[in-house]
Amino acid sequence: MNAQPDQGPLAGWYVISLRPSGGHATVRRAASARGARTLPVSTLALRALDAGPALATALACPAVVFTSPAAVRFAKMQAPLQPAPGQHWYAVGQGTGAALRRAGVTGVLAPEGRGESETLLALPGLQAGGGRDIGLVTAPGGRGLIAEELGRRGFRVHRAEVYQRLPLRPRADRLAALAALPAESVLLVSSREAFDGLWSRLEPAGREALRQRPAVASSPRLAARLAELGFQRLVVAAGATPSQMLDALAADVGAGRFR
Repeated sequence: MNAQPDQGPLAGWYVISLRPSGGHATVRRAASARGARTLPVSTLALRALDAGPALATALACPAVVFTSPAAVRFAKMQAPLQPAPGQHWYAVGQGTGAALRRAGVTGVLAPEGRGESETLLALPGLQAGGGRDIGLVTAPGGRGLIAEELGRRGFRVHRAEVYQRLPLRPRADRLAALAALPAESVLLVSSREAFDGLWSRLEPAGREALRQRPAVASSPRLAARLAELGFQRLVVAAGATPSQMLDALAADVGAGRFR
């Protein structure tokens, strides 16, 4: 756990981060800015995949979709991210859009609200393919709805898988720390795969203890999954970035819901 100044709207709280191994920094910064401490519990590791010619093909399409900040990061390791004149580059959400802008890409198109497959697919430029090519920079098994729906709409989808998610057994010391957290601790859930990796490792007592904590879900779909498992103190955030998720919690804490 990382010690933070005990001030801000979440002073005294602990944030349980399920980000992939090595990916907790943004959660730590967002939590610290709001006075909270962070407990990282990774259940996934991200590893690069050599997309080969598939990446060059995807990046040359008139439209290109990136499905996560990790897709941006691992694509940039393999090829320059430089849109050609007339191309349209899309991001599934604001976090992915920010990653593209940090990589030097301008004019990124992304949903204004929650970053989900459905909100991306609602953007005007993705409604009718007419046989046009579109690149999809992603991971195996990720965002399957996007490729399926774009194909149904008449796009020719060129998929480039630039990284993979590998299951990672949570460290024993992190699980012990999780069990010892005070009542004012919150679970952030922005990935069902990451959550399931933790849930499957917990004994019945550990699951029951986790159910008693507040949880912030990045989408109604994830909130419904948590509700099915017995979580009752749920908050649905406006998106999947740590700031969006912690602001949603802070609003409820400020209203006295979880105090």
